[in-house]
Parts: sequence; structure tokens; C-alpha cells
Amino acid sequence: MSKQIIKLGVIGLGNIAQQHINNITSGAVEHCQITALCARNNTGLADELSAQHFTNYQELIDSGSVDAVLIATPTLSHFAIAKYALEKGLHVMLEKPIGLSSWEGEQLVKIKPANTQFALMLNQRTDPTFKKMKEVIDSGILGDIQRTHWTMTNWFRPDIYFQVSDWRATWKGEGGGLLVNQCIHNLDIFQWICGVPNEITAFCEFGKYHNIEVEDEVTAYLRYNNKATGVFIGSTGEAPGVNRFDIIGDKGSLHFTVVDGSGKLTQKLNDQSTATFCANTDEMFGMPKVTTTDISISDKVNQHAIIMNNFIQAIQGDAELIAPAEDGLASLDIANAMLQSTWNKQSVALPLDRQKYQTLLTEKASHSILREKSNAQAKVDMNASYR
Repeated sequence: MSKQIIKLGVIGLGNIAQQHINNITSGAVEHCQITALCARNNTGLADELSAQHFTNYQELIDSGSVDAVLIATPTLSHFAIAKYALEKGLHVMLEKPIGLSSWEGEQLVKIKPANTQFALMLNQRTDPTFKKMKEVIDSGILGDIQRTHWTMTNWFRPDIYFQVSDWRATWKGEGGGLLVNQCIHNLDIFQWICGVPNEITAFCEFGKYHNIEVEDEVTAYLRYNNKATGVFIGSTGEAPGVNRFDIIGDKGSLHFTVVDGSGKLTQKLNDQSTATFCANTDEMFGMPKVTTTDISISDKVNQHAIIMNNFIQAIQGDAELIAPAEDGLASLDIANAMLQSTWNKQSVALPLDRQKYQTLLTEKASHSILREKSNAQAKVDMNASYR
């Protein structure tokens, strides 16, 4: 029995949209046909794809020529476009983040019609190494998590990255910088594997390395309900950067490190729990015996294509979404809490008071302006952007 071909409209034709389009036209995404494009200018791509061209997203959504839309526009327009598409009953794949704030995202989730697929491009959930880490943690083999630590400063961005965009790295256009753009993937994986903390104290640096008004460095301290603690460090100003993710449990630990572009995943298992050994040993300087195993995974996958295929399969009724849009709220809550903690110079409790944060962001945005876009020609290699 042949599968239904899903008619897709792509809204926005920037760098990431081009990658999605290439995945579809190359066959990496199956049972999907691009029938409409929306961009301010007709570049001729619509003719190449035998698709309709629109300059207004509402006209595309109202055209009746699509079953679903892929929204790959600047963050400031995510809310309005996704809201309109959901209200019209279309299936929606939205590029991250779900909005300028988790409050915006929450409003979108609330209006999603029944039997409509609303997904977010949280592609790193398909990374074989992160899937393996989650499998290990979920198995309970490491015992209760005691401490987490992720230093992710491998997001270096030169000035031209910001200069060629008028909206990027502004409160008005993006709702933040490092946290809501680059590190939103890491924060999603962090909470997906380790859970959501119940309190965050953060120290963000704004425009420390670039001429921007938003954060380009953060150091945050996390506390969890079981008294576990965590540290998250991110930066777009370090070269070379560091990518090291440690999860310490009562019975062992996981350590993921990227060196020279190659990731290594190490598992350490104690012969007994640390708490049991601590309470019962008579060895003053003793430690549990440890077995260390390299469980690195070298498989490479097309993360974006996997998420898009899953989206198409979910529309066809053949799969559950890997990254439903509501799952994007947790990582954005964490990012928003880190910013709020810095602004107010105090710890922020989670669940986040999203309306309170939205009020703070609205105030920031009221004094923010989109920058004068540079005419500089940037060399773009999208593969170099994924860390």
C-alpha cells in the first residue's frame, strides 16, 4: 500500500531552510513533496521545485496547497506564523526555539488542535551518543544522579555571524543569544537525560566578546529535587572551545568529551554504590573498585532528516514524535531562568513563572532595536555550524 505524500510548505529560505529542502529533494526525507515556498523574493527555487511561490505566509497557509508547513524564519516571527498555521489546522514543524520565550511557546502548545502534529527541530535527540547516554541513565545502572556538569564553549561565532543579520542577537529579534540560539540544543539534551532542575543561579555576560546586547557567555549552578547539583557553562567567544559532559551517579559515571572533532564516551561502574562503600568500609583512604569501559559510538546520522522523516511518519499515523513542540518548553524555561537570575541577581525556582519572565523580556525588547544589516558577504558552511 503506497504511503500518502505529504504536501509541505517551507516558510523562510535562509541557511537552515536550504538544508531541509536539500534533504527532501535528495530523497533523505521520504513521502514528502515541497508544494509551496514563502520568501520575500522569488529566487527561482519555486520554479525549480514546481512549487508555488508566496511572499506572505498567510497566503501560503490559506492556499490549500499544503498539508504541513516547515517554519524556518527568524525567531521573532515564530509565534505569529506557527499560531496562524495551527489555527488553520495545518501540521507544523518549527525550527528552534519554540518562541522568544517559553511563555510564547506555551500559548502555541495550548492552541494546537487535536490530531495535528506540532514538532520542534530538536535534532540532537537523534545523536547516537546522546541516545546512548539517555539509555544508560534511564536503565538505572549508575544509580541516583548526584552531580552533572556540561562545559559547552565549542560554539565560537565570529563577528560576521551577527553582522549579516539584523535580528540575530537582539532582545527584540531573538529574545537572547547564546542560550536561546546555540545552547538551546544542549539545554534540551541536558534536561532530556538528567531531568529539569528545581532551582537555577546563573551569571550571564552580555556582549563580552561581541558587539551585541545579549548574552555570549554563561555560568550557571543548578539544584535538583534529590539534592543533586549541576553546572552549565556556555560561550560563543572561546576558540578552541570545550565540549565535556559529565554525569556522576551513586554507582558510577558517564563522561562525554569531544577532542579535535571526535567524541569519546566513557562509562565507569563501581562494584558497589558509593554510599554503601562510604558507610561500611574500614579503609581510611579506600574507594570502590571501578570498571572503566569505552562505549563511544562512531555512527554519524543525518539528524535533521531523521526528525523530518519522523514528522512525516507522525502525520501518516505511523510514529510518535521524537520532539513534540511541548518538549521544547523545558529547555527554554531553563534558558529563560538563567537570564532572569542574572537580571535580578538571585536564584530562580522552577517551574518557571513564564508570565513574570515574559514581562521582563518585554521590557528588554522595548529598548532593543534591530541592527543595521551589513552588506558583507559571509562564507557559509552549515556543516561547520553543528557542534
